Amino acid sequence: MASKGSPKLCPTSSMPNSSSKCKPTTTTTTTTSSSRTKARHDRPVEENLEVKIRKIVFSDVVVKRKNRAYWVRKWRLWDLTISIGVMVHVHVMCFLYAYSTFSLSRFLVGLCIGIITGMFGISVSYHRNLAHRAFNLPKWLEYLFAYCGILSFQGHPILWVSMHRLHHQFADEDRDPHSPTEGFWFSHMNWIFDIKYILQKRGGVNNVRDLEKQFFYRFLQKTNYIHPFLPAIPLLWWGGFPMLVWGLYVRTALAFHSTFLVNSACHIWGYQAWNTGDLSKNNWLVALITFGEGWHNNHHAFEFSARHGHEWWQFDPGWYVIKLLELVGLATHVKVPSETQKQRMVALNKKART
Repeated sequence: MASKGSPKLCPTSSMPNSSSKCKPTTTTTTTTSSSRTKARHDRPVEENLEVKIRKIVFSDVVVKRKNRAYWVRKWRLWDLTISIGVMVHVHVMCFLYAYSTFSLSRFLVGLCIGIITGMFGISVSYHRNLAHRAFNLPKWLEYLFAYCGILSFQGHPILWVSMHRLHHQFADEDRDPHSPTEGFWFSHMNWIFDIKYILQKRGGVNNVRDLEKQFFYRFLQKTNYIHPFLPAIPLLWWGGFPMLVWGLYVRTALAFHSTFLVNSACHIWGYQAWNTGDLSKNNWLVALITFGEGWHNNHHAFEFSARHGHEWWQFDPGWYVIKLLELVGLATHVKVPSETQKQRMVALNKKART
């Protein structure tokens, strides 16, 4: 069930087969300029684009597919109001007021809320618990952490988990919702602004039935637009507009781009410890600002694992939280790769090199 005005998760049309090639046709019929323009715009998007093969700077990642131009595509109300509207509003408020309202106390408030929404909400809950079921929590705690995630302005759990599972199923292939093979900025944030294109990639397969069965997640889906703004009330009451700037806008903008870097930078720059057959990379800098999510190649090698930083020196606060919850008996069935599984992956890596 989708909330009013939100994108439906099961569109009736699916993405056309990207491997099929369009054959040019000739005609002896004389056409006017307007009719040629109409015919060109009526073709599938893939036929309208002249794709130039190029590499992303300082990497070996080749941009193979170019997303449709903004002036060609048809805009949806969701794209204009929810995606671009929120993004522009947040960044404009930061640009206008962040410097003039800065103070250490406001910075620390924003940092604390960012940890609650980013680490507990996105990294631990949305990603490792809900998307990959890397561990189990009591329902009251699972729902509490998931609610922290919806306060991050990154969508409700059903949509977030669906897109992430799709990413792993088709990593860096045509149906990956945010691969850098369509360009850095597309993988970083532009994919968010074309919900129809993303839902076409998803097709008609429902990959979040486990969440849709639960009333709590259906409720968050229907009321998604309300929850992220609720922290504004106590922030205004406590510290007025300056506290709102740092507790809501600056915190959200920083969380946006740190999360986006996992989708973009961690598929472009870094190193591969495992041959996963995709572009995923381990990036220590991204790991530092995303609570361990930057060990992305490790994660793609062992998607089921609650631990992303496999080595002792690989900073992974999300894993530290899960381990602590396990020690006190709240997290159960915590999954990590065994030595046998790691050795099997090493053997596959050696075989792939030969």
